Amino acid sequence: MATSLGSNTYNRQNWEDADFPILCQTCLGENPYIRMTKEKYGKECKICARPFTVFRWCPGTRMRFKKTEVCQTCSKMKNVCQTCLLDLEYGLPIQVRDTGVSVKDEIPRSDVNKEYYTQNMEREIANSDGTRPVGQLGKATSSSDMLLKLARTTPYYKRNRPHICSFWVKGECKRGEECPYRHEKPTDPDDPLADQNIKDRYYGINDPVADKLLKRASTMPRLDPPEDKSITTLYIGGLGDNVTDGDLKGHFYQFGEIRTITIVQRQQCAFIQFATRQAAEMAAEKSFNKLIINGRRLTVKWGRSQAARGKDGKDGISEMGIRLDPVPGLPGALPPPPALDDEAPANYFNLDPATSPAIMNIAIPPPPGINPPPPGFGPPMFHPMGPMAPPVPPPITMRPPGTIHYPSQDPQRMGAHAALHSS
Repeated sequence: MATSLGSNTYNRQNWEDADFPILCQTCLGENPYIRMTKEKYGKECKICARPFTVFRWCPGTRMRFKKTEVCQTCSKMKNVCQTCLLDLEYGLPIQVRDTGVSVKDEIPRSDVNKEYYTQNMEREIANSDGTRPVGQLGKATSSSDMLLKLARTTPYYKRNRPHICSFWVKGECKRGEECPYRHEKPTDPDDPLADQNIKDRYYGINDPVADKLLKRASTMPRLDPPEDKSITTLYIGGLGDNVTDGDLKGHFYQFGEIRTITIVQRQQCAFIQFATRQAAEMAAEKSFNKLIINGRRLTVKWGRSQAARGKDGKDGISEMGIRLDPVPGLPGALPPPPALDDEAPANYFNLDPATSPAIMNIAIPPPPGINPPPPGFGPPMFHPMGPMAPPVPPPITMRPPGTIHYPSQDPQRMGAHAALHSS
């Protein structure tokens, strides 16, 4: 271990002996009943190279075991987690945090200067209450809008997943489902995120994750106020069940007088109407992409006027100003019906005009084994008033005498011969 000879006694008396580590919620895991192993002076800190108490635990099911990497003194100097070295307040890398609050903390790198600096920081930590960071970070009191926009409000437990199994990548893993490592395709080795160094992250230099977040911050969208000056309403989305009317009022009253607050619980959104346009613009500017209430990041947008709201069906825009994507698989608009000629007859069955009406009046023979119905008792093949309908028989009173008009009066149906009928 890199310790100077002149301060050996001092270092041995001040080696760290802690009862619980300084961790973020992601590294601690989602299991409230966690079991840790504690090893006193188990490893040396990867920053100051002094022995410290090492804690080891499993953050959840099918997760890899994690342990503390730096001592608590180095953790308190930068206000970071002992395992992932991310900021405890925003969940961001140190380089992004220092850029947001405009802090440039130059920690010495050589062994003697680093040891002297660490001893002074320990003395400052002992004189403080332990709730605020020390050093240059403790002097920066102003918060940054960029940090509020990039801050992670919920734990990201995917970071605790096991590493990829190198044997499975080569096709040689024989453990199957019992393998504690991930059987997934590895990422691109040329990806800069695959090349991370714990010391570079702590000192805030050459951090690929920080570079990615800073580029994202430079390309973040802006919320421009609408041209209609009569709009003084803000749309707040993603409320959930734990954000109430009082929570919204407690945050937005600082920007100006609030006229009404309407919460739509079914859609988990709210509409806040201010008395003046100036108050609404200030609230939108100070809350867009950085509004966090009760641990939830809320969406802030401008409301829409009644005239624009009436065009929702035409423009494909919902009532809350969100453009709706077309649903795949739905039929399109029906084509217009063809123009009908008044002189042409209505052809409802798409029949060939050259077809003879005599052919269309041919009755279809019944299936075998079924007697055909008597004349006049079958279902009509055509509409009685249609142009192709057969002639309607005359009524009974206008028929000539001797005509058989009932089936029971037909002798041939009763088995009589034609000769007997004629006699």
